[in-house]
Amino acid sequence: VFPGVRQAQWLTKTKLVEGLPPAVQGIMDNPALGLQELEERAKHVVSHARLWDTAEVAPRREQYCPTLFENLIHICRLMSGKYPSLSKRMLARNFRIAATWERESILLQVRGLSGILMNSMTPIPPVASKEEILATKEHVLETFYPIAPTIDLQEVNVYKELNDTGQCFRDGYPYSHPHTLFFLESANVRTDRFRPEQLRAKMLMFAFGNALAKAKALHGNDPKVLEQPVVVQSIGTDGQLFQFMVFQLNTTDLVSNDGVKNLVWIDSDQNLYERAQCVPEIKKRVVTKPAGISGFQPDTFKKFLALYLHGTV
Repeated sequence: VFPGVRQAQWLTKTKLVEGLPPAVQGIMDNPALGLQELEERAKHVVSHARLWDTAEVAPRREQYCPTLFENLIHICRLMSGKYPSLSKRMLARNFRIAATWERESILLQVRGLSGILMNSMTPIPPVASKEEILATKEHVLETFYPIAPTIDLQEVNVYKELNDTGQCFRDGYPYSHPHTLFFLESANVRTDRFRPEQLRAKMLMFAFGNALAKAKALHGNDPKVLEQPVVVQSIGTDGQLFQFMVFQLNTTDLVSNDGVKNLVWIDSDQNLYERAQCVPEIKKRVVTKPAGISGFQPDTFKKFLALYLHGTV
């Protein structure tokens, strides 16, 4: 269990920046891309997922959350007509990741099913400049003294220090760069889903794990500040509320708290819409709440699309 982003920051030697990086914000704000032209399609897919995609009165979260995701990805793919390099992407499902590193005197490992991963033929360029990376040397990581930052982590015997990017990154695989991880918290029962803070921590740990495994595959196991940082994005949703993240691995020298830190940009708790009314609410024969989607947030959709386009546009 990952209780929170603060702990994940310590484990991954990472500095947090609130909001999305300028490179992504610039895509959102660029009128030449015509992102607003796709807003009506996005509203339609929300209605499709929440109101129409079932024979029941209302679809369950375990149904509408994956449906919404697939439909949003379909809208993103429509941009490949304008940007052909977007077609050089591949979604990998149910793949496992393993990454091992040492933090202070503790051997740590993140491993397991890593969400849905979109791979690309080319890496996302670094989003922080060399000056911004060097400036992270001054950042002081939060400590949890007298509580150990690993207090609730599962202890296991590690017989092999794995750094495995999964079957989808074997030698010769053309889509060899991790681009964006997608986590769908689609369990119908609330207690079976990660809370938003837990989800963000999970997103950070697996974005870091994928970046670290890729960096070690490219540059070997020797701890070092990377000449070419590795960027991995992450998007999490329960079918309504979205979490957006851009992670940049600047260093694999993770043992001490000194020196260059990694960076993560997080945009938290963004609703795609406020409410889905599957059947009208009627009081005294008067419709008080009509069926439909209310409070659609176009900026949340644009953020999803901008992260998809990032690295190409």
